[in-house]
Amino acid sequence: MEDFLKEALEIVKAQASVRNMTEEEITSMVRRLSDDIRGIVSAGTAIPGGEAEAPTPPVDPKKAVRERSIICLESGKSFKILTKKHLSKFGLTPDTYREKWGYPKGMPLVCKELQRERRKKMKEMRLWEKRVKN
Repeated sequence: MEDFLKEALEIVKAQASVRNMTEEEITSMVRRLSDDIRGIVSAGTAIPGGEAEAPTPPVDPKKAVRERSIICLESGKSFKILTKKHLSKFGLTPDTYREKWGYPKGMPLVCKELQRERRKKMKEMRLWEKRVKN
């Protein structure tokens, strides 16, 4: 039996378990679903359980970190900083996000402007000197 037909039968079985269906409805639904599934697979679209295609980012990962924004390669949205909370929507941590898109391990996920501001502020605070005195 074809995989398309098996998938269609599983879907129809689940549907029939929650509502009454005539024999004709079941048969037509199985035919229609197996044809639809076959069409999806032949079009190259990934289905659950099938092989997923490599994700294509909205922009080149090298160009995603900009002066005043960083573009999330998962959602395509622009931010000043990519937070753990935002990345968790895609099941990623900052480390897995960096690994997935080929960024260096310690690279901050913030725009260049904010990165410079933070670096400047840290140098002004001179925390390394204060720690030695105490």
